[in-house]
Amino acid sequence: MPPEWLPRTTIYKAEINGTQISRAEVSWTPPENRIDPTEQFPADVDIAWVRPHGSEVAYRAVPKKNLELQGRVIDFRWENYVGAVHAIPFWRYTKNTLWLCVLSVFGTLLSSALVAYGFSRIQWRGRDQLFLLVLATMMIPFPVIMIPLYSLFRGFGLIGTMVPLWLPTFFGNAFFIFLLRQFFRGIPDDLTDAARIDGCSEWRIFWNIICPLSHSALIVVAIFKFIETWNDFLAPFIFLTDQEDFTLALGLQFFQSQHGGTDWHYLMAASTLVTLPVILLFFFAQRRFIEGISMTGMKN
Repeated sequence: MPPEWLPRTTIYKAEINGTQISRAEVSWTPPENRIDPTEQFPADVDIAWVRPHGSEVAYRAVPKKNLELQGRVIDFRWENYVGAVHAIPFWRYTKNTLWLCVLSVFGTLLSSALVAYGFSRIQWRGRDQLFLLVLATMMIPFPVIMIPLYSLFRGFGLIGTMVPLWLPTFFGNAFFIFLLRQFFRGIPDDLTDAARIDGCSEWRIFWNIICPLSHSALIVVAIFKFIETWNDFLAPFIFLTDQEDFTLALGLQFFQSQHGGTDWHYLMAASTLVTLPVILLFFFAQRRFIEGISMTGMKN
């Protein structure tokens, strides 16, 4: 039969040598801590390994037919979260990640909004053709430009710093440019035309008219970029060399390997803490998020 997996919180009733165990932990595969059976089971008998729940005694082999499901036990161990925070420089990594997220979100909002304004509200020769070229860059995955970026930043002596992680965000992002351009096109032209007649510069139109009317779309871009930066592993893995500069995503991987083995209870607890801010962000900003997505491209 193919191997089966049962969670350790699954509790069974088992019988071993005539002795009933009412709360038994079951391992479907031979565990390291086991007592090999003295009797030989027939080849057609499926074997499981059991021991009393919560004990550290060795597992004993029993036929699966002697197991009776009793239920599942949920055993919360809050000390794992405390241990996970102290097992790695968790707060240091959190500070690095938040700082990187702030710079990346700011750079993306500033650059992408300015480029989107130029593509949507200003008429100039070759605008649509260049916009198509910008859209085409969305088909280029990061691994394609990974080596050129590394060579470029190494030439500037920036490898091992946070600069390669946030500096590219100040040069725009094709997806966010497209998203904001579609939203800007939905703003009535009469507003910007009237502002130009009154003598407003393009910068003032952008800052005082377009941006206040586009806060929903800007929030969507900020959420997207924050989550992308928060979860990014590959870029920090390539550009960062000092453990003091690690982000949370990279720090978890380092924590997984520094012990030689993996303390899964700490790793899972730390992963939960890392995921929690993203879930809370979407929960509290979901109205703005849905509003910004649904209004993109709507022409008034």
